[in-house]
Amino acid sequence: MANELGYRTARDLFLACPAIARDMKSPAAAQPPLEFCRALLAGRVPEEAVTFCAYLLPERAAVWWGHECLSNLAELLAEGDLELLALVNDWVGEPGNPRHRAALSSVVDPSPATPAAWIALSAAWRDPAFDMLSTGFPAAHAVNAGILAALARVSTADRFDVLSAFVEMGIQMVEIEAQRPSVDAY
Repeated sequence: MANELGYRTARDLFLACPAIARDMKSPAAAQPPLEFCRALLAGRVPEEAVTFCAYLLPERAAVWWGHECLSNLAELLAEGDLELLALVNDWVGEPGNPRHRAALSSVVDPSPATPAAWIALSAAWRDPAFDMLSTGFPAAHAVNAGILAALARVSTADRFDVLSAFVEMGIQMVEIEAQRPSVDAY
């Protein structure tokens, strides 16, 4: 595989997206991105591997990854969160569809309080009505917050296993996205 989505090293991602340094404390390394991600997972703060994946993935893929992570924890989510995930699913399938965009915009709260609300906000991030771009954070910030909020609901005994599965899913998505002829942005 060529370098992951155009980044030869983790440091390249940090340089391209400085907001990541506000969401994680680990310094950027000159390692290839997926090697760095796996090192984060094995490190002192494995949650930073989630953060790194959220920023490494293209926005639409990151939103989908967040959706899939939360879908795997559906039993820990409220009915409202499940409804938000259904809207996110529709949006990911057709991000340009005005009906999906309007449905998300009508229910998204710019001050999310639940895991799925964060993922829904990440899908609606570019909607001018929310003015999220002015925060200086990319949608990856919301994806990261949603996944980490969901992980906080997992029992302590199971948390690392779930976190590891989510990171491996993110790594697989990075590998798939890197093989695409062009990364589709929305």
